[in-house]
Amino acid sequence: MLEVKFYEEEMCCSTGICGPSPDEKLIRVNQLVEALKDSDINVERFNLSSAPNAFIENKSIISKIKEKGVEILPITVIDDQIVKTGEYMTEEEVSDIIMVNQLRNGGCCGGDGCC
Repeated sequence: MLEVKFYEEEMCCSTGICGPSPDEKLIRVNQLVEALKDSDINVERFNLSSAPNAFIENKSIISKIKEKGVEILPITVIDDQIVKTGEYMTEEEVSDIIMVNQLRNGGCCGGDGCC
């Protein structure tokens, strides 16, 4: 099973979609995260204000932040490899991840070849 982690800038809550006028970008990101979860992909989100230890404990993440500053956030990690920095994944990238996960788990029909 694929594991996707998002290391994000400081936000008021875990998703950033709270308050009277949430950021449209974060609403889209939340939808993409839900699509990943619905496809049996393990997804975790860490934001700098509510989960600072997740940043400190990951040497690659903290190294990137020390090198480039918090402007490098968000950082997307798939199976412990940094795959994207400075912006969230696109719908196309999420679709590709879902496809890879399906192929790893026996195909889109559970391995019976019906697709």
